[in-house]
Amino acid sequence: MHDAPQSPLVLGAMMFGTTIDERTSFALLDRFVERGGAWIDTADCYAFWASDSGHGGDSERVLGRWLAARPGVRDRVRIATKLGAEPLEPGSWPARRAGLSPDAVRAAFDGSLDRLGVDRVDLLWLHQEDRAVPVEDTVEALAKLPADRFGASNHPSWVVERARAHARAIGAPPIDALQLNATYLRPRPGTLPPGVVHRFGVLSDEQADYAQAHGLELWAYTPLLSGAYDNPAKDIPEVYDHPGNTARLAALDAVAAETGAARGQVVLAWLVSRGVRPMLGGSRLDQLDSALDAVALALTADQLERLDAADHHEWAEPYALLR
Repeated sequence: MHDAPQSPLVLGAMMFGTTIDERTSFALLDRFVERGGAWIDTADCYAFWASDSGHGGDSERVLGRWLAARPGVRDRVRIATKLGAEPLEPGSWPARRAGLSPDAVRAAFDGSLDRLGVDRVDLLWLHQEDRAVPVEDTVEALAKLPADRFGASNHPSWVVERARAHARAIGAPPIDALQLNATYLRPRPGTLPPGVVHRFGVLSDEQADYAQAHGLELWAYTPLLSGAYDNPAKDIPEVYDHPGNTARLAALDAVAAETGAARGQVVLAWLVSRGVRPMLGGSRLDQLDSALDAVALALTADQLERLDAADHHEWAEPYALLR
């Protein structure tokens, strides 16, 4: 087991080996570790949509080569990978994907270990739910794998609870982490932000309540809206255009001005204050440095209260119960 990570930030390696070349990937990984980062997140399917083959695996391969080229670094980092979403044939996702049957789970995990060049991982995620397979069968397959922890990404809480109950019944480690889309702004009900393709992929009040009540860790993907908080060339997605978010943006602007931080940095600091571990998928060292600075930013109680109360709908706040 490793010591607790020094930084709550997760380095997302999704595009390593495809749109982010190996040299840049290594530089980002080196800087991350140098500045106290620990958790690195990947998946067996990353990034099939950008690869020459139409299959994933490039991200894990780059991470494997980096680990091999940096003797001793494995003891300083924690590796998280996911399985279940790899397309069976190029272009077949989402209709035909590996899924979460016991055979698929075992085969996918063996492939991940081989590409990463490791004999175990620190956290193994179920990437998206598979209604064709009883979750109890998946749990029994997970129990036989060399992973320290298990998590669920893009799953409804009731499926996670079924999985946890069965794990406890068979004496296996239960799922103890959820990975979902989360940011300061809230999408309109019934909509999904760009890039979120799973119907249970956005952190909801109910999922936040479930995580808080049962002690599950929360990871947030795309917390910076792909740079839209601060990049004038990028518009904040239309699903966030509603009066509640007008008030939230005003509060965000005010706190950013007070701290001297960028809006996106305040968002990351706010998530950390709520016990949420934000994930960064940037491609530049300055983006990584900015995020690492942000998660170390301590917002005052007054600033947090104003951010939380900006739209005056406290019980509509997905993070209200995480205080």
